[in-house]
Amino acid sequence: MNVPDLVGKNVRAYRELMGISQERLADIAGLHRTYITQVEQGKRNLTVISIFKIAKALEIEPPLLLIPDSWKKKIK
Repeated sequence: MNVPDLVGKNVRAYRELMGISQERLADIAGLHRTYITQVEQGKRNLTVISIFKIAKALEIEPPLLLIPDSWKKKIK
């Protein structure tokens, strides 16, 4: 799995765990909804700043977005 796919999968999983829409996540993170859509689809190479914005909006530490299936530990 490449990095954009990994981050996108984690962003989607954490967002769904929070029960929020892509639009809501984008609002909280100060990003555009289409950007979040592209991130979740693995179509964007994120900057460090975007990783931090998204992680803050998801209420997680930024490195968790780079660990495969890190979100699974949150549901236990």
